Amino acid sequence: MNTPLLIDAHHHLWDLSQRAQPWLDDPAVASIRRTFTPEDLRSTATHPVAGRRLHGTVVVQCIADVPETEDLLALAEREPLIQAVVGWTDLTSPAVGDVLDKLLAGPGGRYLRSLRHLVQGETDPDWLQRPDVERGLGAARDRGLRYDVLVRAHQLDQAVRLAERFPDLPQVLDHAGKPDIARQDFAEWERRIRRLAAHPHVVCKASGLITEADHTRWTNADLRPVWDVLVSAFGPERLMFGSDWPVANLAGGWNRWAATVDELVTGWSDSDVHALLAGTATAFYGLASAAGASDTTTRTTT
Repeated sequence: MNTPLLIDAHHHLWDLSQRAQPWLDDPAVASIRRTFTPEDLRSTATHPVAGRRLHGTVVVQCIADVPETEDLLALAEREPLIQAVVGWTDLTSPAVGDVLDKLLAGPGGRYLRSLRHLVQGETDPDWLQRPDVERGLGAARDRGLRYDVLVRAHQLDQAVRLAERFPDLPQVLDHAGKPDIARQDFAEWERRIRRLAAHPHVVCKASGLITEADHTRWTNADLRPVWDVLVSAFGPERLMFGSDWPVANLAGGWNRWAATVDELVTGWSDSDVHALLAGTATAFYGLASAAGASDTTTRTTT
């Protein structure tokens, strides 16, 4: 019997000796203002989820910088833990296609599976609908790439419009659209999430939830309402586990999040557990098969 696999579909890495991360200047994140390497993740991520231990990961860009993406791709080429990269390029640039072609042909280019932009920091309420952005998204789609959607709860209408306008671009919502768990204010978030989930080519990362809660006082009960909405709206077959490590260290860390998910999936079927923990990410990002799940589970497709 093969060992069931666990894929972390969302984490970050940075080396401050090689590249600055200006967002780390915020005093609120001082505790993670240091270099984080794959070995740090490997030694940290030790708690199993539903009996599964970390097998592979998807590393995600942090800053609007093509050289960072190039470095992550080169790292994926030599680091077996990393199975895919979510990178960045300027979607508004007329040269976006040329940049993508260069990334795909460069060292580790085969690991580039998706793009992401920090739309959460854009003040334009229609940023994802700008003509130059849509041209860039079309260039990504035409090269077989996916798109990671990073928006806050109040920006989810942009994500809905993106889903409507690009039905042939596979999309994943990062961090469940950042619901306000700290204040337990979910009504508008839930309404928008259900509209987004109505589009079958959109999946969702169950990630980043603990940092939307009170960092020091959150409990599993605080997360349960959000979790239940996600499972109801998307179903396990369109959800994927992500840690958002090392940002997760601000609110408990990789192992505490893993233990929380372990509790949240209690009573799930083997096939639903496999979808959340490996199958959805494998299908969406085109990873090396995670169907090294047990003999009784099959790979979930989206």
